[in-house]
Amino acid sequence: METNNQPLKGIRVLDFSTLLPGPLAGLILAEAGAEVVKIERPQGEDMRNFLPMWGQASVLFELLNRGKKSLAIDLKNEEHLAAVKKLIAEADVVLEQFRPGVMDRLGLGYEACKAINPKIIYCAITGYGQEGPKANAAGHDLNYIGDAGLLSLSHGDPARPTLPPALIADIAGGSFPAVINILLAIIHRDKAGEGSMIDIAMTDAMFTFSYWALAEGQTQDKWPESGKGLLTGCSPRYQVYKTADGRHVTAAPLEQRFWMVFCDLIQLPEEFRNDLDDPERTIQAVSKIIATESAAHWANVFEGKDCCCSIVANPEEAFNAAQFVERGLFAPKSESSEGDVISAAVVPVSPTFRSDPETPGKAPSLGANNKEFGF
Repeated sequence: METNNQPLKGIRVLDFSTLLPGPLAGLILAEAGAEVVKIERPQGEDMRNFLPMWGQASVLFELLNRGKKSLAIDLKNEEHLAAVKKLIAEADVVLEQFRPGVMDRLGLGYEACKAINPKIIYCAITGYGQEGPKANAAGHDLNYIGDAGLLSLSHGDPARPTLPPALIADIAGGSFPAVINILLAIIHRDKAGEGSMIDIAMTDAMFTFSYWALAEGQTQDKWPESGKGLLTGCSPRYQVYKTADGRHVTAAPLEQRFWMVFCDLIQLPEEFRNDLDDPERTIQAVSKIIATESAAHWANVFEGKDCCCSIVANPEEAFNAAQFVERGLFAPKSESSEGDVISAAVVPVSPTFRSDPETPGKAPSLGANNKEFGF
């Protein structure tokens, strides 16, 4: 899988994380050439058993752990723990996702690792960070985006709120900041000759997404409410409109030049075009027009026009769309233990730095590398 231009070749990551945030961060690092060694409990991490299964393994585990190695060990076993500490002495990065204090109790917290290897880069991913009133609170993605105020900005009908379609906190608040800061820490180590402790709180990064709401709240008379922001539902220029056949148009002609093209294409009467007078009135007018024709009709109307409009694709359509196929998003492959092959997880790593897409990668079987590392 490796190619000569992978910038993280020679970097060893000891990954104690499970499920999504840490494993995805590890996958991104592995795609750029890092040797990522999963440290799993003897029965394996929980994701190995998540449905749907792909042969004998979870397809989610297979995708998130492509190209990694696996050690199945008992961290409460003194011999195993001593062997792990030897690995830490030779590692570059420790990645963990336990609640604050757990790794300390195991004798593998940052200070303990730093004593073994002063140049170690230690990245801890948690929901709320290493300190604060909620540091040890249990939580999941929905809790984190709710606590940060992000969910309140666009949750749809209060009687039946809409759940977000993506695990924003796990990925954008956990995986991505972890990778960014690990890379920054590697650069810092190269310059200063010292390691780093990286405290990633998934909730913290959610405030990055609501930067505009924080700006408005601090400078205006009131804080934004659900569906009342320019990009969260109050403007006809940034809406999802239903078509006659039950599909949807994403219309985002925010700038005036795009808005005028859009108005002309759908033949919006002049009286509704000045949307500053009564935005909701214009939304209703546009909705009625879009609802008179099928998605195919509107796709043809918008084709090649500068109006920032398209038809909402379902996952199958998006997977087969020429735009993404031609860019090679799904060219890298994952191979199951039975030899079946599917497209690998899409990660934001330039093809310039990734593994060879012609060679399918595999996730490790539990404990596949125990002997290699002396267990």
